[in-house]
Amino acid sequence: MADKFGTKESRTFDAIVIGSGASGGWVAKELCDKGLKTLVLERGRDVKHVTDYPTASKAPWEFEHRGIVPIEKRKDYQGARFLREESLHWALKDDEQPFIQEKPFRWVRGYHTGGKSLLWARQTQRWSDYDFEGPVRDGFAVDWPIRYKDLEPWYSYVEKFIGVAGNKDGLPVLPDSEVLPAFEVSCIEDHFKKKIGEHYRDRHVISARCAHITDPQPIHTEQGRAKCQHQTMCNRGCVYGAYFSSNASTLPWAMKTGNLTLRPYSVVHSVMYDEQEGKATGVKIIDAESKEMVEFYAKVVFVNASTINSNAILLNSTSSRFPNGLGNDNGLLGKFIAWHNYRGKGNASHEGFQDKKTDGRSPTHSYIPRFRNVSKHEMNFYRGYAIGIGGGRGNDSDTSMIGDQLRENILHPKPGNWHISSWMMGETVPLEKNHVRLHKDLKDKYGVPQLIISCDWSENDDKMVEDYLEQTKEMFEKAGFVNIKVEDTKSPPGADIHEMGGVRMGRESKTSLLNSHNQLHLCKNVFVTDGACMTSTATQNPTLTFMALSARAANFAVEELKKGNI
Repeated sequence: MADKFGTKESRTFDAIVIGSGASGGWVAKELCDKGLKTLVLERGRDVKHVTDYPTASKAPWEFEHRGIVPIEKRKDYQGARFLREESLHWALKDDEQPFIQEKPFRWVRGYHTGGKSLLWARQTQRWSDYDFEGPVRDGFAVDWPIRYKDLEPWYSYVEKFIGVAGNKDGLPVLPDSEVLPAFEVSCIEDHFKKKIGEHYRDRHVISARCAHITDPQPIHTEQGRAKCQHQTMCNRGCVYGAYFSSNASTLPWAMKTGNLTLRPYSVVHSVMYDEQEGKATGVKIIDAESKEMVEFYAKVVFVNASTINSNAILLNSTSSRFPNGLGNDNGLLGKFIAWHNYRGKGNASHEGFQDKKTDGRSPTHSYIPRFRNVSKHEMNFYRGYAIGIGGGRGNDSDTSMIGDQLRENILHPKPGNWHISSWMMGETVPLEKNHVRLHKDLKDKYGVPQLIISCDWSENDDKMVEDYLEQTKEMFEKAGFVNIKVEDTKSPPGADIHEMGGVRMGRESKTSLLNSHNQLHLCKNVFVTDGACMTSTATQNPTLTFMALSARAANFAVEELKKGNI
């Protein structure tokens, strides 16, 4: 019998993917390429590549308030302090999904087709075995059920498709990627690199690898993507498709197969479970426009709603078999949430290179891979941190006077000194106390239980920040910089936008939720391949690893379906 949402048959697919971001887009691409009729559920509005980037390439004077969002508009938005006119179309209003902060937490979300793949910083670094072996070596969390060799071919597979600019650096701590030509770094970054090479044997300043096309290959042309134009307006949406996003790459690719159905305005309520079959049967959603419950059915379900929402969906997927959430017999679902430590910042200036100026813009910067506790534990804290390095030269205008001279100074500014900035990217050790859970009574406007987020820094994080501050100051001094300032910003967890864990991978169902192929141990036709699956965080930007895990798991799921195992 049909209803306004169609018959049950019309709502039945081979696979359902929850979320259209970087990981969900990759799952959809792989499943559709293999012939599976796939439904992608997106919580927010649809965003079409190119046509739905309203501020792309706009000049500063084309914005009514030169980029500033008026106070009257700011009051309704989540994360109001970060609002800009250029990217206001991606902002989330507070009433869309209220949550309870048991401790201060910044939860940045991207509710539209493409999710945060339209907003990310596009940094792409592989993990090494130093990262996969970290938990078992240092005695926290549980052992990863995979190693670098398991993911290496999938890293290559993803990198060739998305396009990664960078160099072959030959560093064991940061395995080389499949790269396109790197962006040139500024002279001040190059100077810093040379000085670090002179003073340290264990530290390397490299060009930060980024998901931008610098030399389009046939696979990129086939996607309809073009070379990066160095506009550095990436967070508005790139009409050239030069940086990787689901909208420019994987989703259109999947759509061309004829196997993809994309449904926006679909707020996922839960995954449905059949106790007699012992498997999931589909997904319940709330239609965001009508507020009605709709059920969709499939043989396999991928949960890629981004870390915190993937945890929330599984926690809300209850049945008499799983009263505490799908696959949650061990009670670990939602626990051991981790993220990255970006609290440390540094900046300085240099009085040299007065005859040089930056020509053009670069969408990336320099990068120092992790150098602490790499092959053995040797510090007063566990794990380590990477460092981002950026440099440039701006103009100075002396505004201390009035009249003609003031006007001349403003109209004809003189170049200032070169400056350099630094930021830490620290690995946080997953702790059981850092968790998310559902509120028993409070619900959002869709009738979905509100989420409680309870995450805080640890003493290990504090010690890591202290070391970063000391080392950054020392490195700047050795490189001849002046006016050096370093600080612990004390920013709350979540400010890095790299939440991970809660549905971690592992070797045993007693101590983890997912196996080595990202399947729920206790519900084999449900996979989780976004940040929620991560057992630990390493120091690298995580999106490349999410995508590699997604491609690997999707191909495994297809094979298991063929064998009748799920």
